Amino acid sequence: MKEYIPKIRAFIFENFLFDAEEDSLQNESSFLEQGIIDSTGVLELVEWLEEEFSITVDDDELIPENLDSVLLLSAYIDRKKQA
Repeated sequence: MKEYIPKIRAFIFENFLFDAEEDSLQNESSFLEQGIIDSTGVLELVEWLEEEFSITVDDDELIPENLDSVLLLSAYIDRKKQA
């Protein structure tokens, strides 16, 4: 699961946080509560997940419990890869 964290962080910084300092994002911080990702950003995130990790994100999986932080994303990817 931890192997996905660097890729996820890199994607978030490259696409949403741009010039932010590396320590400005904690792995457990909510993307929505922090205002990092909006609804359009979620679509971009899902597209990246599907391409980068060769997984399919189903509509019923588009919930904060799967996609709202670096740690939640990492666990979600891990579950999808093992399914």
